[in-house]
Amino acid sequence: MSEELRTHSNFVLPLNVVTKGDVSRLANEFERVDNELTAESVREKVGSSEHVEPVMSQQLRDFVNQNNLKLDNAHDRAELIKEMRLLKDNAPVIHMTFSVPADGESLQEIAKWLRESVHPQTVVAVGLQPALIAGAYIRTPNHVHDLSLRAALTGGHDLLVKQLETLRGDK
Repeated sequence: MSEELRTHSNFVLPLNVVTKGDVSRLANEFERVDNELTAESVREKVGSSEHVEPVMSQQLRDFVNQNNLKLDNAHDRAELIKEMRLLKDNAPVIHMTFSVPADGESLQEIAKWLRESVHPQTVVAVGLQPALIAGAYIRTPNHVHDLSLRAALTGGHDLLVKQLETLRGDK
C-alpha cells in the first residue's frame, strides 16, 4: 500500500463480495487480521519462534489479491482499515426485493452487471416479499422500479379484462 495510495474510492470489489454485509465482514476481518499480525510481531520481538499465519476468508484473500495489497506493514494496515470503513459507509447500495430467496450465483451475476453498468463498487441489499409473486422490486436512492408479475398484471388490468371478456364472448 505504501507505493501507491489506495483509497476506498478506487478499491475493486471481488464478485464474491455482493452485499453491504459482505463489505462489513471484510472490514471486521481486516481488523482481526491486523490484531493477529500485531500480536505476531510482538511475539517475534520477545523471541518466540512460533509463527502463525492469520486465517483469512476467501473474500478477503480475493480482495487483497485484486487490489494488490500488502499486509506486512502496521501503518498500511491501519490506513487500509480506515479506508475499508469508508467503503462500508459509502458503497452505493441497490435494494432488491424478491419473491423467493435469491441464490448466491444469481446475486453475483446481478452484482457483476451492476458494477459494469452502474458503479464499480455497487453492493446489493436483498429482501424477501412473497407477495411479489414473481420478479423483483428494485430501489435506488432516487428511483423505485417494480418489476414484479403483480405490477405487470396490475398495469395491464383493463387489457386483461377485455381479453377475458372476448374469450368468454361477452363482447
